[in-house]
Amino acid sequence: MSSVDPMFKSLPKNSTFFTIWRIEKMQIVQFPKDQYGTFYTGDSYIVVVASDNTEKPNCFMKSKKAVGALDIHIHFWLGAQTSQDEAGVAAYKTVELDDHLGGSPVQHREVQGFESQRFLSYFPKGIRIQNGGVVSGFKHVEDTMTPRMFHIKGKRRPIVKELPNVSWSLMNDGDVFVIDARTVVFVWCGRHANHVEKLQGAVTAQQLKAEHGEGTIVIVEDGQEKHLGSPEKEYLNHLLPLEDKVVKNHRDMSGDELAEKQHCADIKLYRCSDEVGTLRVTEVKTGPLEQKDLLSQDSYIVDNAEAGIWVWVGKKASHKERTEAMRNAQGFIKKKGYPHCTQVARVIEGGEPMGFKCLFRVWHDSEHPALPGKTHSAHKIAKTVQTKFDASTLHSNPALSAQMQVVDDGTGKREVFRVRNLNLVSVELRDHGKFFSNGCYVIVYIYDSGTKEDCIVYYWLGQNASTDDKRTAALKARELDDRFNGQSVLVRLVQGKETPHFMTIFSGQMIVFEAADEGINGGGAVTNGNGVAADHGGGVYNFPRVYLLRVHGTTQHNTTAVQVPCTAASLNSGDVFLLSGGGGVVYVWAGRKSTGDEREMAKKIATGSGMEMVLVSEGQEKQEFWNAIGGRLDYTSEKQMQEDSGTRAARLFHLCDRVGRLAPREVVDFDQCDLVEDEVMLLDAWHSIFLWIGKDVGKELAKLANHAAEDYLQDDPSCRDLGTPVIWVKQGLEPPNFTGFFTSWDSEFWKTLPTYESIKNEIEDSNQTLLAMQQQAALYRNSRSEVEKFTFDALNVKNPDQLPTCVDPANKELYLNDEEFLRIFSMAYEEFEGLPKWKKLDLKKKVGLF
Repeated sequence: MSSVDPMFKSLPKNSTFFTIWRIEKMQIVQFPKDQYGTFYTGDSYIVVVASDNTEKPNCFMKSKKAVGALDIHIHFWLGAQTSQDEAGVAAYKTVELDDHLGGSPVQHREVQGFESQRFLSYFPKGIRIQNGGVVSGFKHVEDTMTPRMFHIKGKRRPIVKELPNVSWSLMNDGDVFVIDARTVVFVWCGRHANHVEKLQGAVTAQQLKAEHGEGTIVIVEDGQEKHLGSPEKEYLNHLLPLEDKVVKNHRDMSGDELAEKQHCADIKLYRCSDEVGTLRVTEVKTGPLEQKDLLSQDSYIVDNAEAGIWVWVGKKASHKERTEAMRNAQGFIKKKGYPHCTQVARVIEGGEPMGFKCLFRVWHDSEHPALPGKTHSAHKIAKTVQTKFDASTLHSNPALSAQMQVVDDGTGKREVFRVRNLNLVSVELRDHGKFFSNGCYVIVYIYDSGTKEDCIVYYWLGQNASTDDKRTAALKARELDDRFNGQSVLVRLVQGKETPHFMTIFSGQMIVFEAADEGINGGGAVTNGNGVAADHGGGVYNFPRVYLLRVHGTTQHNTTAVQVPCTAASLNSGDVFLLSGGGGVVYVWAGRKSTGDEREMAKKIATGSGMEMVLVSEGQEKQEFWNAIGGRLDYTSEKQMQEDSGTRAARLFHLCDRVGRLAPREVVDFDQCDLVEDEVMLLDAWHSIFLWIGKDVGKELAKLANHAAEDYLQDDPSCRDLGTPVIWVKQGLEPPNFTGFFTSWDSEFWKTLPTYESIKNEIEDSNQTLLAMQQQAALYRNSRSEVEKFTFDALNVKNPDQLPTCVDPANKELYLNDEEFLRIFSMAYEEFEGLPKWKKLDLKKKVGLF
């Protein structure tokens, strides 16, 4: 760019900041800080935020020197009635600002009513959208008495939208509406509105009252209008004639949640190029996407349909591709026939946010590939346990618990049951940790959390188990949870996807055998001579005497042994195997590329077998070993590489009910306050999925939550494993491996939150105080002729302490004599007294006696 807008030059360098500009007369103008969060439908805005991850970015943040690299996001917000010219200036200036900031910021296009969750997260008190604008034929709503009606939507950060007029026809029985008549603010609560939205409506009314500097708040419950006091009912009837009351049914509304589109599973990648001077968009592939699909010399469009469009610009892409990326994306949306409100973001190679990375099956931030089977640690990132640590510190260090996904050292009390004939039968203690791949198990684990005993109910599903057994395991696990009065954490595990803590409770000696050879019911001898009988209370199962186990893991938190075909072809130079030939000897065969920790864990499992242990190093096998395994055969000498998906920060989603299915809506930069008591939340920790159930969640919503994780994994465009562990957590019973994903956690948090009832009481008390003040003011008005008079200059002071001691600061006009009053107000006091209260207040503000 040849020149930079002076406004952009004022941004602090190497510092955090939050700034809003509005487009006025085709120029960008600084928007007043005291109006941050208010947007006008006829305007366009640019919002830029730079944070260093030491605090949650928001409109109240103060600029400070950055600690580390800055994460910069630029949003241009377009009001529903903004002009094309204003919108064009906002888009153009965003590109100019991006260039000024080095080209690294993420750009976002925001459309009124369809703002991104990141944008909304900047405004903790919510946003207010008011009618009007500075140009295009609109004028801002002046400070007049004209009543206004606002629609309140949202639980965490409400969106307060001004409606065209005050009318029953714009209302429905599922939401909250605020009618602002200045002297009186009505809060009308639909009969199906939830208590959180009612709370937000009451808070909004308090904010409006504070802005006006006066007024009374009246809360009206749907259906109770005629039971209001006489003055309130009369005023409400003037604004909303009660005989005309007809409101829409909330079920007929296409609310925010219903209007959202399902997360697109068939994500597509398009390559953009201007090699011949004209933009060409070519489809590259349909998902799943890989990071290697993106080439630095090009730019790409990631098409997630109505869930959002991303433009990725490579480091070596042309300047034209970089500057026109957003315009190209908007053209793409139009060509595809997507709604104009489809969210668009542009990212630069190397500066991709997590929301973009998670669209790819594999993503590595480092240029150096991660080591096999290992992941990097980072703030709010879960990883597979690879190292030893002190488990006794987990409850005092929940961040470590979350990172390691372990809640204690595994030495608590446990009960193990296997599903048999649609019931649970107890497994003997000596066989704890031994599983069959065609079976399903339920494990109850009780441990000391430091202040009380906590309980986890696991249900484990073998990969070859029947559908009936899987259903029974899930059902019985929930019945056990009920037996503990719903005070347990419920965890679903699929074979091969066990959590670190589950492996810990079996001390790293978990064994999975192939399908069980079931013997006679009720116990007794086994007749096939090829197994050892184990009485599980409901029958006899045969653990094989001849088997080969592949041992994978380095600590008790990540080790399992899984049966593989008993043949030399199953061996691998990178692993350790246990071989039982049926003769009372177990061989520990160590591949030359295996590690010492892997060999130690294999020896620990072998010791638990009760047989004589013989160590065998690859290349030094004796004939007895080859005889036991069935003879020599070729096998691979390469270590089996476990795919590493890269570091994945935890993500939190609010699950909204969309016609019998819970749909995810991401919460950006989440913290504990984003967990709302009447909602189901999904925390995606990548290796595990947590479902948080608020205490006020209804039965129907709780029932839908049972399938929410499966639906989420199924819809994830990065093709997630449907066997990912699922953990159900109830409000107030959160384990440390959940709370550790939050920057701070207060177990008393929900007890300190204001409730709708408490705010209601506060409003009623305030109204009573206001009434007393009005009565006192009336006494002053009635005695105007008796009070001492002062000059205008003596009364025109901002600090009440500087007024004469006998002057009431709320009624300074009473202390002017008739001549002075006429000169200041251009009317006699009697005429002034006959004006509406709001008009008198306006006049007092204008002359400086407010």
